[in-house]
Amino acid sequence: MPRFSRRSFLHLSAAASAAAAFHVMSEPMLAAAARHRPHAKDAVVIDSNENPLGPCPAARDAISAIIPQGGRYSDNLADELVNTFAQIEGLKPDSIYCTAGSTPPLSLSVLAFTSPQKSYVTADPGFETGMMMSSIAGARVVKVPLTKTYAHDVKAMLAAAPDAGVFYICNPNNPTGTLTPHSDIEYLAANKPKDSIILVDEAYIHFSEAPSAFDLVKAGKDVVVLRTFSKVYGMAGLRCGFVVARPDLLEKVVARGGQNFMPVTAVVAATASLKDTALVPERRRINTGIRQQTFQWLDRNGYAYIPSESNCFLLDTKRPGKEVRDAMGKENVLIGRVWPVMPTYVRITVGTQEEMERFQAAFQKVMRS
Repeated sequence: MPRFSRRSFLHLSAAASAAAAFHVMSEPMLAAAARHRPHAKDAVVIDSNENPLGPCPAARDAISAIIPQGGRYSDNLADELVNTFAQIEGLKPDSIYCTAGSTPPLSLSVLAFTSPQKSYVTADPGFETGMMMSSIAGARVVKVPLTKTYAHDVKAMLAAAPDAGVFYICNPNNPTGTLTPHSDIEYLAANKPKDSIILVDEAYIHFSEAPSAFDLVKAGKDVVVLRTFSKVYGMAGLRCGFVVARPDLLEKVVARGGQNFMPVTAVVAATASLKDTALVPERRRINTGIRQQTFQWLDRNGYAYIPSESNCFLLDTKRPGKEVRDAMGKENVLIGRVWPVMPTYVRITVGTQEEMERFQAAFQKVMRS
């Protein structure tokens, strides 16, 4: 675990007070805000980019085994998790910090590296949390359209914000599920303004074959990478993730309020999941198969969508997306929110095969009405 200076420690109370003044807007909170009402127990819930498979068997067994020790903080378990991850990824343990999912370190990174003088630069459409946190930091938000292939337009991002503090790259992107080439991220790292960072959110990377940006961290670049167990590992409700960066950058992020003990259930489940080497390939295969079957159905019925390499995609309804989302809710199928830049598109999470079949039936009924 990273070591923090006495100066950083003395600043922690002030940072914690600042952190208490805002609400971190996470994916489930954004999804719930779009619903307006609680959903029925038998609803098809494909609006939050969750993994319906849940934790793997090894993770569930680890949770059961640790419950009797739930009265202890057991911070040594987090050390084991970090060391396991470091060995798998070829990283140094002092460049990794364990967090409750990836949303908290995303928010703290924005607070650490943006200000009224340093802008936050993101794709449009893109995940909204960083934009919301920029308002807390008093930073200008610069939204840059995606390219024609729905990748981050890194050259346009550079041109739009020579005062940037953070360039946010979600890869694959949320909500489009599309990839930005690693070479583009390398270009951004080589040409960005001094003292800015690239914040690479890899929440969905396991659903694709895309390379990680960890190599840029290993090379000492100004890059902060986020990982979570919420998606492919099916642990959204357990809350566990990592922030990975050079120790000096990591210290700036964690000093904004990120120091805390992790839930022991989440930590042991995450460690067990990492040790299951067949887990990610198998779940990628399942997600890809169901996603492609859904795309084939959409193709057969003449519906337009953006091809994705993640567990979500954007579907063009050819009418105000909010109206379609509300109509689908009446059919007991909850679909994702709408981004202002693409008002006729709704985000669909890839669920189980049965859930996607119920989605298809409801969507066909809504579109014909």
